[in-house]
Amino acid sequence: MNENSQTTVVFVDDDETLRHANLQTLELAGFRVLSFSSASSALTVLNGNFDGVVVTDIRMPQISGLQLFRRLKETDPAMPVILITGHGDIPMAVDAMREGAYDFIAKPFAVDRLIHSVRRAAEMRRLVMENRRLYLATEAATQELPLIGQTPSMQRLRNTLRQIADADVDVLIAGETGSGKEVVANLLHRWSKRRAGHFVALNCGALPETMIESELFGHEPGAFTGAQKRRIGRIEHSSGGTLFLDEIESMPVSTQVKLLRVLEAREVAPLGTNDLRAVDLRVVAASKVDLGHPAQRSSFREDLFFRLNVVTISIPPLRERREDIPLLFAHFLNKAASRFKTKPVEINRALHRHLMEHQWPGNVRELSHFAERVALGLGDGESNSDSEASTSGDSLPTKVERYEGDLIRQTLSENHGDVRLTVAALGIPRKTFYDKMQRHGINRADYE
Repeated sequence: MNENSQTTVVFVDDDETLRHANLQTLELAGFRVLSFSSASSALTVLNGNFDGVVVTDIRMPQISGLQLFRRLKETDPAMPVILITGHGDIPMAVDAMREGAYDFIAKPFAVDRLIHSVRRAAEMRRLVMENRRLYLATEAATQELPLIGQTPSMQRLRNTLRQIADADVDVLIAGETGSGKEVVANLLHRWSKRRAGHFVALNCGALPETMIESELFGHEPGAFTGAQKRRIGRIEHSSGGTLFLDEIESMPVSTQVKLLRVLEAREVAPLGTNDLRAVDLRVVAASKVDLGHPAQRSSFREDLFFRLNVVTISIPPLRERREDIPLLFAHFLNKAASRFKTKPVEINRALHRHLMEHQWPGNVRELSHFAERVALGLGDGESNSDSEASTSGDSLPTKVERYEGDLIRQTLSENHGDVRLTVAALGIPRKTFYDKMQRHGINRADYE
């Protein structure tokens, strides 16, 4: 399909011969053309929702092209208006350019001059309308619907969450690093009848083995060295609400045995006592590996997996729902601009290309951090540049630099953000690694 065929051009000229000739020229170039003999008739179709380009002669009776431009500027300052001028009207057209007219074309003009100007104006208008659409869509993404996305996979995910929110069953969430597992768990809690209770989150991979049992089950005074006061564990604290266990694949085997017993009996015994306390428990567990696959499950107990696997929810990675990326990015960018008190950045063609071509191994978390860097003016040169040059024409050093950044991101992703493993895989000193991360604008936390 011709890339111009989606663009409407309103052409206004009181000279019937010129109007007809230019209408044919633009239609042959692939544009959809609406022609009018007067500005007043053109105004009947031009409003703030018009997503095309206006081309108008300056000298016309009743309402001149310059007056038409100024009326349209009041309606929508970003509407591209191209003025056709006679030689004597050029100073007037230059003044109109200062007021915001997109371009002027002096008579007589070559066909290619008109087509080129309209094509550039159409691309600018497309970007303006896309940014407005994204802004309106992010405005609609309220706190009641934090799972932003319009792709079928995200619509199915939201529908599934609403269906199971009130079902008092344990849930297993599967998703890559940074895909939004805690957001999903929080939604399950907020949309359920347990919303009045606590939402208690614990990252099993962030605690040493010596502490995780005390955190989960609680303890009595004197249960172990340093246990001077009674502590209510996360399980008991979440009673009546929701317990979210992130990175459950990292839980020590000895703790898995005790957790399985709690899930089966709905009773907990704090460390240092044999007293059993009943708990009204709902567990939402999350894993970044496939616990159903024996090789990935590793030391994770099969019986605990089956106990948790009453309902499994899979979160699609960003690379499998690329249509959602601009919408998500606009949402994060607006939040970042508000937080840092900076002017919102418009998504230009180069930035849009980077958003759609990058693999986003850190998923939504990586995208959010990238939006913060762009809001601060720290985005990388490729994504925040107005250059339209193809990367195929880049110099060898530029290509090598880009490959190096991509390789570091990929290795970080493969090692889940572990610096020691990443440095070993890359075969470079730790200091060199950190220098390169800073140069490429890479945030290690995006890959944990």
